[in-house]
Amino acid sequence: MSRRADLRLFVLRVVVVAMLATLFGRLWFLQVVGGEEYAEAASANRVREVVQPAPRGEVFDVRGTPLVRNRTALVVSVDRSAVVRQPDGGRAVLERLGTVLDRPADVLRQEIRPCGGGVQPPCWRGSPYQPVPVAEFDAGDRAGLMKVLQIEERREDFSGVTAEFAAVRDYPKRTLGAHVLGYLGPISLEEVGSPQYEGVQPSSLVGRAGVEASYDQELRGRDGVERLIVDHVGAVTGSDGETAPRAGDALVLSLDAKVQQVVEQALQRTIDRARTLRARGSGLPLVADSGSVVVMEAKTGRVVAMASYPSYDPAVFVGGASPKEYAALVDEAQGAPLVFRAIQGAYAPASTFKVISTAAAVESGDYPLDGRYPCPGVYPPTGQRNFDSAPLGVVDLRQSLVKSCDTVFYKFAYEQWQRDGGNDPVAEPRDPMVRMAQAFGLGERTGIDLPSERRGTVADRAYKQEYWEQTRENRCKGAENAALPAERRRDNREFCDDGNRFRGGDATNFAIGQGDTLVTPLQLATVYAAIANGGKLLEPHVGRALVSPDGEVREIAPRVRSTVPVSADVLGYLRDALAGVTQPGGTAAGAFAGSPVAVAGKTGTGEVANKQDTSWFASFAPVADPELVVVGMVSQGGTGGTVAAPLVREVYDGIYGPGGTGLSKALPKVVP
Repeated sequence: MSRRADLRLFVLRVVVVAMLATLFGRLWFLQVVGGEEYAEAASANRVREVVQPAPRGEVFDVRGTPLVRNRTALVVSVDRSAVVRQPDGGRAVLERLGTVLDRPADVLRQEIRPCGGGVQPPCWRGSPYQPVPVAEFDAGDRAGLMKVLQIEERREDFSGVTAEFAAVRDYPKRTLGAHVLGYLGPISLEEVGSPQYEGVQPSSLVGRAGVEASYDQELRGRDGVERLIVDHVGAVTGSDGETAPRAGDALVLSLDAKVQQVVEQALQRTIDRARTLRARGSGLPLVADSGSVVVMEAKTGRVVAMASYPSYDPAVFVGGASPKEYAALVDEAQGAPLVFRAIQGAYAPASTFKVISTAAAVESGDYPLDGRYPCPGVYPPTGQRNFDSAPLGVVDLRQSLVKSCDTVFYKFAYEQWQRDGGNDPVAEPRDPMVRMAQAFGLGERTGIDLPSERRGTVADRAYKQEYWEQTRENRCKGAENAALPAERRRDNREFCDDGNRFRGGDATNFAIGQGDTLVTPLQLATVYAAIANGGKLLEPHVGRALVSPDGEVREIAPRVRSTVPVSADVLGYLRDALAGVTQPGGTAAGAFAGSPVAVAGKTGTGEVANKQDTSWFASFAPVADPELVVVGMVSQGGTGGTVAAPLVREVYDGIYGPGGTGLSKALPKVVP
């Protein structure tokens, strides 16, 4: 019996010793091994961070004119942590504040509640210990100032409510260059903590378009943080130090505000004038629904001006655009003003593309530069007509560009297509015109330092195959749909069977910039810059330099993407031919009679299914030593010679004419 009792006591002792060892081991681990980690966790549990926003960098033009700056505004904010601790949860304060601000108290209550945990906007994305801005008034807003005075004079009635001066975005030139400048918007919860927005607080505004987006990291600087010590109920009991904010860099653009104004006014006047004209063929008034102009340095790629019509006022986003306001900005019926047509609008380039076709024809070795070629009114193999059906006899390449003879280029394209095997292509077709278009950068983004640029489309064999694969199923169904007209069913059947085939008509359409090939105005500007500067395909830029708060200047150097595979002789020939377009006998002669500067360029009239023609003029000047490239485009604006060419002429007059703006080359000195 005693032996059994001794055994039980022994087991009990072992269990007790094991428990004590485990307990002391755990205490040792918590205090020694994990002591520092748990001390930090305990400290974090009683410290709350409050963001001190960094002043955002301002934006200047190439002359030092401020385009985006920070203005001072009176901002009314609610300290939620102070309000909710009141006996009634802050209900009375919010009711009184709502009366002063002419806003429902329930709306204010929603705006100051923290986001997260299933809470949907409106709500506050920042720290719950950070005052939430609920109203903003300009310093010169007398009505707003009176509201703020009501709050300040009755502090006892507005516990937890503050009114302080703060910096907000301001656009002193209003709509000028709006698409290039862009706007700010709140960071989304999904973006917080992402590599792109590392260190950005949930309450911050970030760039959403234009240079505000592409240079967001440099402009936003680094926010400061104040560390507040709170007790177990969340009341602030002291401070644990702070990190001062670092202001963002100032951004100097290559944009010239004076030239930009000339361009925007010329575009507006051209749109207004176009709507008084009639469309060829139908005789209906021109719609002229949108347009764009690009002015770029021919040798550097720096953008001097870039306009898009219709435009918008970026100030609508200060404080947040309402759903109704945003809907109007993207409404197609109102012209979708938010769309930046210079880089986001893609259109058939029409005859402006013929410079590429000419270079391809000569460089292929198939057609000599000094050759002469027939220009009939109709090209017999395909039945396609000249633009105005007029035969010009036998012409050289210069005349084919000056007079814009389509049938010469039909001949080049069709014969090269035949050499590649026609409808039964060889294993590796040469496709000289397609290859040349790609060498000039078409079908790819230019690389401009602006977001959301379109690639455009080069309608080659790969494009044809991809499009066929994506649409074949529906077209095949359409071939069997008895409800469709017989002609429509026949077209669907042909497409269903071999719509992926690159036909002779595809090649001839490609040669004159028609069909499915699409370019942006900026892409076309880089093409003409390469011709003007001797073959350098440039990467366009709107950023000229960044200036840090301590005055350090970091200039953004021009960049050459590649060199086009075109000889100096051919490029010189093209420049001479384009100079003839604006001279007597050329398609733009009327628009450039008496021009203050010698201009070389090419008209284009793009035919669009179910729409009126797209009007183009692509150019560079002065002819002897090209300095600028100017491309003008008006959607549904008629012929290139009657609308786009006069538009571009007005831009050159505004720069080089009497009383013109001239050009600024030196980097300005700006004070961040």
